[in-house]
Amino acid sequence: MTVVGSAVHVNSPLRKIIHCDCDCFYASVEMRDDPSLRGRPLAVGGRPDQRGVIATCNYEARRYGIHSAMATAQAMKLCPQLLVIPPAMEKYRIASRQIMDIYRDYTELVEPLSLDEAYLDVSDSPHCKGSATLIAQEIRRRIFDTVGITASAGVAPNKFVAKIASDWNKPDGLFLVRPEEVDAFVAALPVKKLYGVGKVTAEKMHRLGLQTCADMRHWSIERLTEHFGSFGYRLYKLCRGIDERAVNTSRERKSISTEETYTPDVPNLDACLRLLPDLYEHLLARIKRNGAEKFINKLFVKIKFSDFQQTTVECIGYAPHIPTYARLMETGWARHSRPVRLLGVGVRLSDTETVEQLRLFDDALPAAIVEAVGDSSTD
Repeated sequence: MTVVGSAVHVNSPLRKIIHCDCDCFYASVEMRDDPSLRGRPLAVGGRPDQRGVIATCNYEARRYGIHSAMATAQAMKLCPQLLVIPPAMEKYRIASRQIMDIYRDYTELVEPLSLDEAYLDVSDSPHCKGSATLIAQEIRRRIFDTVGITASAGVAPNKFVAKIASDWNKPDGLFLVRPEEVDAFVAALPVKKLYGVGKVTAEKMHRLGLQTCADMRHWSIERLTEHFGSFGYRLYKLCRGIDERAVNTSRERKSISTEETYTPDVPNLDACLRLLPDLYEHLLARIKRNGAEKFINKLFVKIKFSDFQQTTVECIGYAPHIPTYARLMETGWARHSRPVRLLGVGVRLSDTETVEQLRLFDDALPAAIVEAVGDSSTD
């Protein structure tokens, strides 16, 4: 367990949030069931000859730069000795039910993010003398004893800090950030650690002289929104460690998206396409934050034109893909061919995981699977 140095910050001392998730979950279950797999690069995912992707991999594979959502063929180039096995979803679901039952033994306020990962609000939990740290330690021990795999946890006064803290001592670790320590902990974070900040946005921030959250605190809300649109307001709060989101026990989301309204209007298609990387990075962060990577079954683009006509175009797809979004954007823009006031990109979610179907896209998207959705006029 690690505890950071203290500094003063206003964060409710009454909230005790745990973010807990298992270490390389699918791969860990496979290594549990077949100990001979331990110590060698291992991934769970689709076949390289069928344009499959990696669902997860163990830490031996990660040392080669392999990560989830990477094309299996690319992963094999990085590590020719990589062993790739197909997902066994029923086995993972059984382990998931055991893990979620353990979480709910300590609080009813459990927000699942994926099969193994969740936020827990233990503010009023009577267990372990009310200590969130002791609860997190006990949960991790029970997961190991019951399921046979390791889990990491972060303990903090809010979801944002708890999520980051859970990654701090992976694998098989625990990291605690007390309320009075939040300010110093967040101030030192690189801006790329903020939710919604992907590679493109981080590079933009670096060009503007923003390396850490402490740097960002010198910027006003107005200046942040000038450079980052509506996302600027959230950045203003996150860089100060402020996150009022409650643990949400019902997560029946049908889609995840991000959109931006532009002033002045975006003049043409080429200008719209240049805005796509930023939207894409924000979308990836939201998908990750919601643990929805394995539930994606469609991609869509939303466009609102200067005359308030609105159109949405979507296609079948199991992972976000910039070239596909670009083609959807081209199709949507061609319907009215005029300046644009709002752009959005998103994914539709299924009720069950689609790991078995994960694929990369062809360079040429078959026109037959592109669908028009709800061409309309809005206020």
